[in-house]
Amino acid sequence: MRLVLDAFWRAAAYCLHPRVIALSLLPLALTVALAVGAGWLWWDAAIDGVFRFLEDQALFARVGAWMQGLGLGNLRTVVAPLAVVLLATPVIVVVSLLAVGLLMAPAIVALVAQRRFPALERREGASVLASVAWSLASTLVALVALVLTLPLWLVPPMALLLPPLIWGWLTYRVMAFDALAAHASREERRAVLRRHRLPLLAIGITSGLLGAAPSLLWASVALFAVAFVILVPLAVWIYTLVFAFSSLWFAHYALAALESLRRERSDGPMATPNASPSAPVMPPPRLASRDEQHTP
Repeated sequence: MRLVLDAFWRAAAYCLHPRVIALSLLPLALTVALAVGAGWLWWDAAIDGVFRFLEDQALFARVGAWMQGLGLGNLRTVVAPLAVVLLATPVIVVVSLLAVGLLMAPAIVALVAQRRFPALERREGASVLASVAWSLASTLVALVALVLTLPLWLVPPMALLLPPLIWGWLTYRVMAFDALAAHASREERRAVLRRHRLPLLAIGITSGLLGAAPSLLWASVALFAVAFVILVPLAVWIYTLVFAFSSLWFAHYALAALESLRRERSDGPMATPNASPSAPVMPPPRLASRDEQHTP
């Protein structure tokens, strides 16, 4: 817990570093451009498609008539936009996470290592392609888990708990690997991830809970379509900041754990080179005493 809290406040302080702020602009610009472009091209078509699907369902048709009778709007103006937002949120989260992981995480790890761990040796345990493959495979598993748990989202507590847990697991998988890719060997990376799995997972889940905040803005996008152009970039910016902070948190924790692992191994018992455990130990030659030297 001490190491988790120490890495937390250090990550919070590093978020104010000018270099970190500058680094966050590239994934932010990329994600905002993709989100706004997709919304501009497919927002109306997506709402129409979801509305037609809901209109064919008898239950949703009765709900829409009930809402319209109460003056709460209808399926097209309320429920369909909310459904589109719920479907778009996982895509935005994944794109933001991958953008930060690929464009920002390596520079963040290098910054933390340069300022806090300048003597930590780089052993290049994973290449860039290995990191990309790991991130894509973890993302695929998270999306499958998301699809399989969609029916549980109808239960109100599950709808609030499941997405942060899935995003937290994905954040842990991506960020922990990237934090150790350049400095740890393959064996060291596996040792750190195995020994610190629970604290790293806790950091990921906490990051997932922090990432749930933009969902409120996404709901506002559905209810206030006029502010779409402003609220979508704001939500994406919050996602980017959360994942940038998570990257700093993982970098401080993982590199400190790696340094502790190497110190622990270097302080361990050292084997004597070329020593044979079965060879007999010969006593040193005995020097003759003065009396023995004068004996004829």
